[in-house]
Amino acid sequence: MKLNVIGDPEASNPQVESNELDRNAMGGTELMKYALNKKIDPAILDKFQIIPSRFRGTVKGKIPIYWVHDLAQDPEMSHLKDGGWKKFEKIVCVSHWQKQQIVDFLGVPPSKMVVLQNAIEPIAEHTKPDPKECVNLIYHTTPHRGLELLYPIMEWVEQHFSHINWHLDVYSSFGIYGWKERDKPFEELFKKIKKHPNMTYHGHVENKEIHKALQKAHIFCLPSVWPETSCIAMLEAMSAGCICVHSSLAALPETTANWTLQYDYTEDMNEHATRCALTLGDALQLVTDPVMDERLNMQKAYINGFYNWEVRAKQWAVLLNNIINSKETTDVSEGTDS
Repeated sequence: MKLNVIGDPEASNPQVESNELDRNAMGGTELMKYALNKKIDPAILDKFQIIPSRFRGTVKGKIPIYWVHDLAQDPEMSHLKDGGWKKFEKIVCVSHWQKQQIVDFLGVPPSKMVVLQNAIEPIAEHTKPDPKECVNLIYHTTPHRGLELLYPIMEWVEQHFSHINWHLDVYSSFGIYGWKERDKPFEELFKKIKKHPNMTYHGHVENKEIHKALQKAHIFCLPSVWPETSCIAMLEAMSAGCICVHSSLAALPETTANWTLQYDYTEDMNEHATRCALTLGDALQLVTDPVMDERLNMQKAYINGFYNWEVRAKQWAVLLNNIINSKETTDVSEGTDS
């Protein structure tokens, strides 16, 4: 049984226009889509058309659920305006921040929406390399989310923390979405990373390889300049027990729940880089602190408990069953003679 989703490369649905870009994509939305397909009873899923992000039409005989991962300002979301939201039984948001944005910008009533945050498979228990020998940093999301800032930030670290041996692994490419052409504006940046003796550019790899890399990483640095509706890369890094350094833009404060080293976002990119660099400097000094180890263990426990797919799948099942039961009750009521 296949999940009734738009753009599913394994689904064939002549009633709905397919999204060609989705066929090669394995970004966050796709990871969520396939995980949900595995976790929910196929007999329940078969009653629904669950549409992640890209709406191309509805399927007759299925209950339409719109599972939004995009920003309210995204053109792909504009169909919700002026009552367009009425074509869906429910709209599922991945953060409360995103939900409020949709209410404010698109005029969707809050009662039409429910928040079910993203989820991950917790990173396996592991022992990290000794940070006293080398502090391992990682960036494992697409380049437009702040990689251009990270390079000069690491140059600053090189100057001000010359006594610390560090290495940055960069896993970053639009190839994760099947959009390799969008890497072109970042090719010079990728070349600089490849030439730097303390950096390694890995491009796009499978998620299981990211999990292995996170087990070796001590710090995840995300000088975020892109408004995140959620951040799966952050969840995975937190589950892996990494110190996470990031800005306060969009849904990141909600996602991280005060467990991380967060600095205030600013539109001034020079000031942004400075704030990130100073916070990263704090992280480099805390990475060997036993108190930080205790905090990271609590961080990992929180993420593994709240953002676990086993937990989220049960919440999805409750939502879908409630919709089914409500519709069956309505059908019985409408069919009863007064």
